[in-house]
Amino acid sequence: MSICLADLPLDRHGLIRRTKALRAGFSDDQLAAEVKTGRLVRLGRGVLMPAQAPEVARSEAGKDARYRLACIAAATTERAGDAPLSHESAAALHRIPLLGPDRTLVHVIRGGRGGSSLRGGRYRHAGTVPAEDIVEIDGIRVTSLRRTAIDVALTGSFAQALTVVDAVLRRGVSREDLVAVLEGRRPEGIRTARRAIAHGSGLAESVGESWSRAQMIDADLPLPALQRAYVLEGHEYRPDFDWDGVLVGEFDGLVKYQGLLRPGEPPHEAVIREKEREDRLRRAGLEVVRWTWRMLVAGTMIPLLRAWLRNVGVLVG
Repeated sequence: MSICLADLPLDRHGLIRRTKALRAGFSDDQLAAEVKTGRLVRLGRGVLMPAQAPEVARSEAGKDARYRLACIAAATTERAGDAPLSHESAAALHRIPLLGPDRTLVHVIRGGRGGSSLRGGRYRHAGTVPAEDIVEIDGIRVTSLRRTAIDVALTGSFAQALTVVDAVLRRGVSREDLVAVLEGRRPEGIRTARRAIAHGSGLAESVGESWSRAQMIDADLPLPALQRAYVLEGHEYRPDFDWDGVLVGEFDGLVKYQGLLRPGEPPHEAVIREKEREDRLRRAGLEVVRWTWRMLVAGTMIPLLRAWLRNVGVLVG
């Protein structure tokens, strides 16, 4: 017989600890049975969470939430010690959006002898973190925004590095802070991180916008102004990308339309408003080009954008 999940004791993070569940009168067999049916999810040794709704579990936000809880579970076990969460795990606690994050491992930085190691789903990075680059989020020790950004930038592609740099610049970290953290680091990934810092902008508002710009930079296309303001017919608009006031580019993501929704408004109303916005931009003499996440994945955004830039005279040759 299934147990009532609402009766299971949750900690302040929303996690179910085996020891507390046993003290509350539940058995290991009952917990195992709920894991088998999929109503509970095992995050680590002795730590579980209620299963997410299927549509939530499939979404990026749902995957982020589950990974965040897995990191919290790993950081709050008795054997965790005081090693701070780092890399993608620290980014999850800071809620920094990443491009293609690896959610399979929990990352920590542990000082002492020996190199980096992988054990039980936890990647232990060798090294030390200065006290000023360790912060607490909900009682959990994690690397600071600036240190987290550099750790991620050093271990990823240019697009991944630019995405995390954009995100922390948007959160108030300075370019000088990032450069300071980069000093003295090992050479692996240094060129990628420096390039990302040089091109980073806090005006980029999403992972899709950062990835779009990374592809433009790699393709050596003319770089646009970001979020340039236009006041048209009594409305202010800030297109994602702007080339010389003749062409604007928009990254179309589902999240963008969700963010445009007003309370109680159906999604199609936001789409209609976007169409009206685009019409006003065109009446002002601006050409508008749009692309989607699928086009970024397929690599078809750059040929489309190159053709438009040539058509409007921004790109010659």
